[in-house]
Amino acid sequence: MSIDQKLESWVASANDPTTDFPIQNLPVGVFHVRGSDRLGVGVAIGDKILSLHDASELGILQGWRWRDVPTLAPLMMEGNATAASLRQQIAGILERSNTSAAAHASRILVAQSDVIMRMPTDIRGYTDFYASVNHAFNVGSMLRPENPLLPNYKYIPVGYHGRTSSIVVSGTDIRRPWGQQKGEPEPSVGPSQWVDYEVEVGALVGRDNALGEPVRIEQAEEHIWGFCLLNDWSARDVQAWEGQPLGPFLSKNFSSSISPWVVTMDALEPFRVPMAKRPVGDPSPLPYLTSDRNASRGGIDFTLEVWIRSAAMRARNVEAMRLSRASFSEMYWTFAQMLTHHTMNGCNLQTGDLLGSGTVSGKRREEMGCLLERTRRGAEPFELPGGEKRGFLEDGDEVILRGYAERDGMRRIGLGECRGVLTPAI
Repeated sequence: MSIDQKLESWVASANDPTTDFPIQNLPVGVFHVRGSDRLGVGVAIGDKILSLHDASELGILQGWRWRDVPTLAPLMMEGNATAASLRQQIAGILERSNTSAAAHASRILVAQSDVIMRMPTDIRGYTDFYASVNHAFNVGSMLRPENPLLPNYKYIPVGYHGRTSSIVVSGTDIRRPWGQQKGEPEPSVGPSQWVDYEVEVGALVGRDNALGEPVRIEQAEEHIWGFCLLNDWSARDVQAWEGQPLGPFLSKNFSSSISPWVVTMDALEPFRVPMAKRPVGDPSPLPYLTSDRNASRGGIDFTLEVWIRSAAMRARNVEAMRLSRASFSEMYWTFAQMLTHHTMNGCNLQTGDLLGSGTVSGKRREEMGCLLERTRRGAEPFELPGGEKRGFLEDGDEVILRGYAERDGMRRIGLGECRGVLTPAI
């Protein structure tokens, strides 16, 4: 149920063509007003937040009662149809001609600049995939030039289980981690010198599935409630030493950041695209990973950007520099395929589980979604305004992820931002 692309809001900032949050988006999150005990679920509209609790108390919003719901979990459990219905009702509240709702603006709206955003829900499980073939090839070519992609890559959506306790919301500082690194004649222990970011899209699970009952690909998207940005911070020197034979461990579990606003499946319908076309000679997905809908509309046309701003740049009031821009539509595996494969053995996903896409990268240097790729493991550093050079992140560097979907004739739908500043090791 897409919202009319010509619809405008009585919230003036929502009509700005550059906003991430027009009335056609209406992402949901949890906010806390600074200096008060006001905490609740809200919807982003322009540079404001519609408080669902206050709209409900005034009788403007029907159905849900939001007073004791400082999390999206109860709404997510209801599934995508309920979310779509709520979104339509909120659009009616916020559309330009609803002067009665506009009369209550001071009671139901709060400025985004006046709030601290919280985690949208408790993350119960976290699985990070490796779904960008460009990223897999770029990294593989450094490790195995003669055979960048391992044989299983084109048959299964490869992933690993991460740690939920260290997932934080955008704006939380990231502590430089300690770890064990390769050395001669024996490994050393100390702060990681190769701290990196990874720009990803995160999918949040809504409806769960029972233990022992796989989700078929035809129903997979019914279990995906919405999307956010994800920065899977990485300690590459630790990862290089510990990664064999079982894969990432301490190099990945020290912190992952997510953006606070969750964009629902319904809002992204105008930006669905076919699954990326596979190169000639690549195998077709196995039957359990294949459906007509996934082939024709399994992709999402997100653009993802990474920006960096060092402590020295902030001190001189220099704006952030963009490091990369890549298209999510080029992913080798879709989220429907990831979720289907995740559950094929009967694994029970739960409301609030987070599925990460893995680093989103293109083939060109300016499309690479992490420094491991962009700087060739630090061997080819880039230069920041003012002359600073970076192979990997330095203390005080702020990494900013941005994501959006746009198309001619459609209002831009943004994922917002995911920010984090790297602070010194303890």
